Amino acid sequence: MSRKLENSELDRLDVTGFKEAKKSPIIIILDNVRSLNNIGSVFRTADAFLVQKIYLCGITATPPHKDIRKTALGATESVDWEYRKDTLELVEELKQKGVQIVSVEQAENAIMLNDFQVDSEKTIALIFGNEVKGVSQEVVSASDTVLEIPQFGTKHSLNISVSTGVVVWDIWSKQNP
Repeated sequence: MSRKLENSELDRLDVTGFKEAKKSPIIIILDNVRSLNNIGSVFRTADAFLVQKIYLCGITATPPHKDIRKTALGATESVDWEYRKDTLELVEELKQKGVQIVSVEQAENAIMLNDFQVDSEKTIALIFGNEVKGVSQEVVSASDTVLEIPQFGTKHSLNISVSTGVVVWDIWSKQNP
């Protein structure tokens, strides 16, 4: 029978260790995300996979906020983040730096996540959108690639924090076979 591990047995980094650790070549961009709990959950996912940075864009709230803190559980202290008013301007800036821009959205010609091939040498920026409207069309149009998470049930989409966890795990595992 397996024994559950205590937190002290997990050998996790502290904030200083996280800041000094080599980061995954992954950036997360939140495009007008409304839910503070979703934002906090994205911070926790970013911490788990050593994401380089989170960009909080448009109406996306920023730390410190009690509802973000409640779900982030301290990840706002470890993960680098920055607020940007305009997602499209940020996308164009990152493209000029050679970052691969990937919107996670249901769109024509989207690549299913399980079929997506990762270039481990390139930094990838994953864009997740508003809970109702998704990633804005102008940002989708400016993206290098659109990824879709395959779904087989009756619902049209997953919660944004769940989508972030699924996609970041998939990309991270492809970068670190």
